[in-house]
Amino acid sequence: MTIALILGAYFAGLLAKQFSFPPLVGYLFAGFALHLAGFNLTADVQLIADLGITLMLFTIGLKINIKDLIARQVWGSALSHMGLWMIACLLINGAMGALGLLLFDLTMLETAILIFALSFSSTVCVIKVLEEAGEIRSRQATISVGILIIQDLVAVGFLVIATGVLPSPWAVLLLLLPLIRPLLDKILAATGHGELLPLAGLMLALGAYALFELVSVKGDFGALIVGMVVATSPKASELYKSLISFKDLFLIAFFLSIGLSALPDSYMLFLASLLLLLLPLKFLLFYCVLSLLAFRARTAFLSALLLANFSEFGLIVVALSVKEGLLDQVWLVVLAITAAQSFVITSLLYKNAHVFYARLSPFLLRFQRQKATDSSTIQKVPGANVLVIGMGRVGRGVCESLERQGIEHVWGVEVDKHRVALLTDVGINNVVHGDADDYEFWEAQDLSTVRLVMLATPNVDEIINIIKQLRLAGFSGRIAAIAQHDDERETLLNHGADVAFNYYQEVGHGFAEESKHLFS
Repeated sequence: MTIALILGAYFAGLLAKQFSFPPLVGYLFAGFALHLAGFNLTADVQLIADLGITLMLFTIGLKINIKDLIARQVWGSALSHMGLWMIACLLINGAMGALGLLLFDLTMLETAILIFALSFSSTVCVIKVLEEAGEIRSRQATISVGILIIQDLVAVGFLVIATGVLPSPWAVLLLLLPLIRPLLDKILAATGHGELLPLAGLMLALGAYALFELVSVKGDFGALIVGMVVATSPKASELYKSLISFKDLFLIAFFLSIGLSALPDSYMLFLASLLLLLLPLKFLLFYCVLSLLAFRARTAFLSALLLANFSEFGLIVVALSVKEGLLDQVWLVVLAITAAQSFVITSLLYKNAHVFYARLSPFLLRFQRQKATDSSTIQKVPGANVLVIGMGRVGRGVCESLERQGIEHVWGVEVDKHRVALLTDVGINNVVHGDADDYEFWEAQDLSTVRLVMLATPNVDEIINIIKQLRLAGFSGRIAAIAQHDDERETLLNHGADVAFNYYQEVGHGFAEESKHLFS
């Protein structure tokens, strides 16, 4: 069975990639195809899937700034949307019942549980989409992940109420976890850079899971919290990168498990398709709530598009309700199909989200509040000749090299506001906070003086999108980009980059250039 799952996942993911779909679309279909072929969900596959979710939440924690999470706009958006969703769906259900249009007979309690389960958005889907787009540090990522965490807290509360299992009195000691951060910093520093680092990450994630379960608190929530504790460590970024491949590999089992868990009949598929009609309502409610809370139109649009799906947490809510005899088993299968279909829709729509926004922005900006001042307020770059997009190690190296060559008015653009603050603290002042994926960012700049834009970001899809936004904004200068592989280099050239450098080859050239004086 193991080899069948691996082959099925690989070839389905490869086929999806050939048609420019995200691989997760292939994994979802592979699960259903394998189930149709006679394979069922086993304890081993479920264990790997659960491990993937635990690692995912731990790595999310490594990227979270607690100040962003506790912002009124974040928790206000999450709770307001959930309340409005419940009211709107109950009103729709009541209206359809009055008109005799209901296709299934549910009690008010059953209807409320189902609507509540559908109110959650998928953490797994959103994170995968953001990572594939290279936007995990973007403003919409911060907002979406914050809302997802608030939703997860609501789900944990529901599980406590539904099961009647209260956390142990010892759970209060978990509040002391931030005090062990200095110890964790020392452990990670001593770990070094080899295989011990991802092993340390697994130890922390699974150890946190076990610790929280020990005091009757959901283990996945523990992995998230410990990730947030470690987030300020100097090793956090390196730890995140060391775990990405493991997390992505284990999450394949999660997508397979959806299809392997149940095979729907035609009636279930029909019900799932009907529930999908609620996705536009979910998007609209998120967009309205985020706009009313004074987010920019672009932030509201992209965040709403990311969150317009149904969640694996909804499956947990329904599974528990089935176990308690509150819902029929058929709804667990229906919701699994609905969630899988919503994952596909989100992943496909978000691939062109920035193009959609650029075309819709004249209309959407009419609804942007005048006091829309989220922390992504656009900063202008004064009189730049060269713009370097992405101020990580590569971007900083590019700026330093250009300045050594006497090139003036070189400015960096960085999407991570915390990194901008760190750079400013060490005396690097020619950097602004901005999202290069944002058409409005480029529209606000005076590009007439800019001769060259250098894209020092590692994600090819993000680079392609930035090139599109630059051209839409009327930029006529030259564009240089970096790629990690030769096929990616060709892709970037075909999409409008004037020059695309192979990252590893250029590192070698730079190393040789810096070392040649040793021969003299």
